[in-house]
Amino acid sequence: MDARGRIPVTLPRANPTTPFWQETPDPAVTDLQSTPDLPADIDIAIVGSGITGASIAWHLLKSSNKTIVMVEARQAASGATGRNGGHTKAASYRSFLDHAARLGTPAAVQIARLELDAIHSVHGLAADKKEPIACDSHPCQTVDVIYDAAQWEHAKRTVAAMRKAMPAGDPAAEYGLYERPEALAKFACADSADQKVQGVVEYVAGSVSAYRFTVGVLKQCLAQGLNLQTNTPVVSLKKDGAQWLVKTPRGTMRARDVVLATNAYTAFLMPELQGVVVPLRGQITMHRVGSKMPPALPTTYSFIYDRGYEYMITRPTGSQCAGDMVIGGGLKYADDAYRKSRESDVGLSEYGNTDDTTLNPRVSQYLREAPVRYFGRDRHWGQDHVDGRVRSEWTGIMGYTPDTYPLVGALPDQSKRGLWLCCAFQGHGMVYSWPCGRAAASMIEGRDDASLKEWFPACFRVGEERLKMQFGGTKPEAERAKL
Repeated sequence: MDARGRIPVTLPRANPTTPFWQETPDPAVTDLQSTPDLPADIDIAIVGSGITGASIAWHLLKSSNKTIVMVEARQAASGATGRNGGHTKAASYRSFLDHAARLGTPAAVQIARLELDAIHSVHGLAADKKEPIACDSHPCQTVDVIYDAAQWEHAKRTVAAMRKAMPAGDPAAEYGLYERPEALAKFACADSADQKVQGVVEYVAGSVSAYRFTVGVLKQCLAQGLNLQTNTPVVSLKKDGAQWLVKTPRGTMRARDVVLATNAYTAFLMPELQGVVVPLRGQITMHRVGSKMPPALPTTYSFIYDRGYEYMITRPTGSQCAGDMVIGGGLKYADDAYRKSRESDVGLSEYGNTDDTTLNPRVSQYLREAPVRYFGRDRHWGQDHVDGRVRSEWTGIMGYTPDTYPLVGALPDQSKRGLWLCCAFQGHGMVYSWPCGRAAASMIEGRDDASLKEWFPACFRVGEERLKMQFGGTKPEAERAKL
C-alpha cells in the first residue's frame, strides 16, 4: 500500500470519461474565463472549482470585498464534484464507535452533527426562496441493506451508543432499525445469490446533482465579484516575500493567500504531501430500471456486505431520466488479487490512480450486475429495459488521508504562511466539502474563534503530526468510497 501512495500525483487529465451530469455542460460557466488575462495582483487565489472551492468562495464573499480568483485545470466543476453520485448521505453510525475510540465520545458526536447539518445546508441552499438552485435537490430517507451478520450487530450496537451519547430526540441519533422479516416486507430488497439480508437501517439523507448545485453556487459567487478562470492549471506555487506566485500556462498571479481546494490532486502542487493525500479512483454506473421497479424509489440505498458496499440513488420524479439508478462502488472487486486472497486491501489497484479517462473493466462488470443482485430479478427487478440496462458509466478521483479525516487549515510551517488546505474528503465530499469550505473561509478571515471550534472538529485541522502520516489504506469499517 505504501507503494501506491508513492505514485506521483498528476494534474487532472485531459479527455476524462463523461459523467451523466456533464453530458449537457452549463454554457455560462463551463469554459468561463471572467477576464481575458489573469489579474496580476489579488487577495486570494482558490485552486479548484468543485463544491469545496465554491463553498470557500461563497462564504468569503458573504463577508468580504477582497479580490478572489478561482482557477480550474479543466472545465468548471469537472473533477470529483461533477463526477460523483450526488448522494448526500452521512452514514454517521458506520463510523461513530471508531471516532469515539480514537477521539472520545464528544468528538464523535460533533462529527455526527456536522455531517447531518451539512446535508441540511446543501438542500437548504438549493431550496432558498430568494435564489434557489435548480439541481434536482431531493431530501429523503435512505436505507442501508446489510448482508453481513457482524456488521448488522455492529449497526445496532452503534445506534444504541449514539442514542445514549446524545439527548433524547437529537436528530443526529435518529435511526430506524428493521430486522430481516420486517426489512424484506417494508423495503425493496432481496437476498443475493450468496448472502441473505440481515437487517436494514433507515435515516435522513438525500440526493442532488452535485454538478448543477456547484454551478449554481458559482453563478452566485460570480454575481458577487468572483473571477473564474477555467482551463487554467496551476503548475507551481512559490513564496515571494509576503505573497505567493501562482504560476499557470496563461501567466502568473501574485496572491496574499492561496487555498488548495484540490482534493486528490493536492500533492501535485505540494510534493511534501505525497502519500499524505492519496488519490483513489472510483467508478459509477447509471442504470435504466427493470420492468418490476416503481417509477422512482422513495429512498436512496446502500448495500453493505463483508468488506465493502455499493450505494444507489434514484433520479427523482420530474428530473431528467427520472427513475434511473445511479450506483457507485465495487472497489472490492477492482483487483484480481482479491479473488485469490480475501485479506488483500480493498481496491488496492485504484489507490494512487488519477486516470479518470478510463474504466476498470472488473468494476464495470460487477456494477452492471448490481441492481439485479440486490433487488432480485423475480422479486423486484423484472426484465431489463428495452434500450438496455446501462445508460452511462464513468470514473472520478477521490482523496484519502492515512487517518481518514479531511485536511483543513493553514500550513504549520511559517515559511508557508498564507497557504491553506481544504482537501482529502475520503470519498465523503457531499457531506464534508460544504462545511469544510465554510471553516476554511472563517480561518482565512481570521475568525478561528470559539464559535468555529464549537462545531468544527479539531481532527479535521491541519497539523504537523498529520502531515507526517504514513499511508496504509483505509480500514473496511471506515471506508467511505462514495465518490
